[in-house]
Amino acid sequence: METPAVPTKTYTLNEEQEKNEILRKYRALLRVLKPKLKPGDRELVRHSFEMAADAHKTMRRKSGEPYILHPIAVAMICAEEIGLGVRSTICALLHDTVEDTEVTLEDVQREFGNEIARIVDGLTKISNVIDASSSQQAENFKKILLTLTDDPRVILIKLADRLHNMRTLDSMKREKQLKIASETIWVYTPLAHRMGLYAIKTELEDLSMKYMEPDAYRDIAQKLAETKRERSRYINEFIRPLKEKIEQTGLKFDIYGRPKSIHSIWNKIKKKGVSFEEVYDLFAIRVILDSELQAEKADCWKVYSIITSEYQPQPERLRDWLSRPKSNGYEALHTTVMGPQGRWVEVQVRSRRMDEIAERGLAAHFKYKEGTGHEDRFDKWFQQIRDVIGSPDADSVDFLNDFKTSFLAEEIYVYTPRGDVKMLPAGSTALDFAFYIHSAIGSKTIGAKVNHKLVPIGHKLRSGDQIEIITSNKQKPHEDWLNLVITAKAKSKIKDSLKEEKRKIADDGKYILQKKLEGMKAAVTPGNVELITQFYKLSSSLDLYYNIAIKNIDLKELKEFQVFGDRLDLPRPKHQEHKPQEHHHDHHKPLVPPKDTELIIFGESGDQFKYTLANCCKPIPGDDVFGFITATEGLKIHRNSCPNAARLLANYGHRVVKTKWAKNKDIAFLTGIKIIGLDDVGVINKITNIISGDMRININALTIESRDGLFEGNIKVYVHDKEELNELVSRLKSLRGIQTVDRFDPEENK
Repeated sequence: METPAVPTKTYTLNEEQEKNEILRKYRALLRVLKPKLKPGDRELVRHSFEMAADAHKTMRRKSGEPYILHPIAVAMICAEEIGLGVRSTICALLHDTVEDTEVTLEDVQREFGNEIARIVDGLTKISNVIDASSSQQAENFKKILLTLTDDPRVILIKLADRLHNMRTLDSMKREKQLKIASETIWVYTPLAHRMGLYAIKTELEDLSMKYMEPDAYRDIAQKLAETKRERSRYINEFIRPLKEKIEQTGLKFDIYGRPKSIHSIWNKIKKKGVSFEEVYDLFAIRVILDSELQAEKADCWKVYSIITSEYQPQPERLRDWLSRPKSNGYEALHTTVMGPQGRWVEVQVRSRRMDEIAERGLAAHFKYKEGTGHEDRFDKWFQQIRDVIGSPDADSVDFLNDFKTSFLAEEIYVYTPRGDVKMLPAGSTALDFAFYIHSAIGSKTIGAKVNHKLVPIGHKLRSGDQIEIITSNKQKPHEDWLNLVITAKAKSKIKDSLKEEKRKIADDGKYILQKKLEGMKAAVTPGNVELITQFYKLSSSLDLYYNIAIKNIDLKELKEFQVFGDRLDLPRPKHQEHKPQEHHHDHHKPLVPPKDTELIIFGESGDQFKYTLANCCKPIPGDDVFGFITATEGLKIHRNSCPNAARLLANYGHRVVKTKWAKNKDIAFLTGIKIIGLDDVGVINKITNIISGDMRININALTIESRDGLFEGNIKVYVHDKEELNELVSRLKSLRGIQTVDRFDPEENK
């Protein structure tokens, strides 16, 4: 094998080692690609590697290693884990060159042709997402999707890039880790799911959790490690009888147990309100069949029949994605059965082809797409995205949220009156369905029949429903319809229709303003309209005209304005001589925290900031927190585990301020603890003894409800910091008969 050129200079021993490391990784990449190399491909790959190595030769990553190792790693993920081919590998090697180095898009086009240049251009556009402002960030996300609909490989390579960045996030600063991890959870994991890349989606979720919820992550990882031996023993016991019976059918197969991801276990713990020990599906059993294409379905059902004759199934837990695959192509049978020792176990049955599609998603589709019709589903999906992105004035941040609910959610199947199947995102309403059928039908909807029963237009649909839409020519979209739909298509059509309506009304307002200005000897010029719009604190001239038309603004203040020729100028401020002085003084006054929360939070420079604690998550000293600069309320402090954290960090990273707690034992913070346990004699006394007696913590409120031998206590207490709260929780947990002790937001239980 000819050695490719890595930029040369006088190497020290260390640099010599680095050069060898680069070549070793590059050769490993070539080995993975070998089965896919056609004549001339090896030279092309080598040329792209040399071009990238030369372009990045002076660059290093945050960890200190040569930058070129990153593009090689991304190319390796594309080739080995996603199963992409030679073109994608070349694009992955070049993905950062146009963005970060002297290499131009024209250079790439000249050396490698239009197709590769187009993909690299798409990747360059996407890379601007990181560190951009919120609307710009969402705007770029829109660009990602536009490029994605041109060539899905762009998003697959971008996911590989993000996966490698997440795997090497340790060398980044803490606030950068939080921002990148949040963005990953917010945008990239749903995309990986939608592209059918389950293995990558799962790893991205786990890695994000490792940085956003380090304590919970470590706790579950440790418990998984501790229970591994016992789990393996159980899996072997569960599998043994199944293996024997499937072997008797003559089918070729693999059967094994695989652990659920840390993130999915954590989700279960949160959703179900259970402890780690109570999560029954810490693993799933997988049966992979080596079946011929035409026999796949029948073989899967045969195995299902064997499993359910050996173990009792839970009827409502059967998931049949053989008859109706998910729109990302996922096909399998899932069932939950009662295994030995009275434990529920999830079993997944699929063929080797289905398994490859499940793990490698879209890339595997193209390999198998002959005669299966799978690509139709992707094409439909891309077409829907194109339709929605086509609306030029859609607000980008709204678009991003709509995109998540419309295109990245699980799907449901519903039927038209004629029996045609339509696929909609979970959570869709009858009105979503109406717009999905046609915009003109959506706009005239007055009601619907679901399974032949009359329902309101906001009725939430379930899989299997049959829907008939009832329309009227007198109907038109209303503002509150926006709260009744979740799909991007419905939202954008309703907004368009409302805007059109608003424009008609606004024309009257424009006429009123024109008359008013003519009376003042001024004109409706863009400059004048802009000035008046700003004066009334509105965002556009359309809003100004509309508010005038509906008499929200009576334009009385216009007589205060000054007129020069036909140009307006702002009114002269009254008492001008005092104002600047006060304003100037205010501006330089140091910001002091409000009295009720005197605890100081430090920004980067060690300045003291005025701040408030966010109501959505009620942080207390010691919690992992970040500061967020709001538009109207200054600096707000949120917990990293706040329900809104991922959205804020991912969409508005530029407004996040690094914060940490300073020690101040004088101030106490109100927090709540919920206790559930057996209603035993004297248990309340023991609880209050620990809180007030042993730990001398002040109780603000206490409610106890007892029912059927169980009690639930909600106690609001004043604690100084998280350490004190943790100590209190662990002492309460150690009491006999106490089942759970959890923190809650004291505002919720007023």
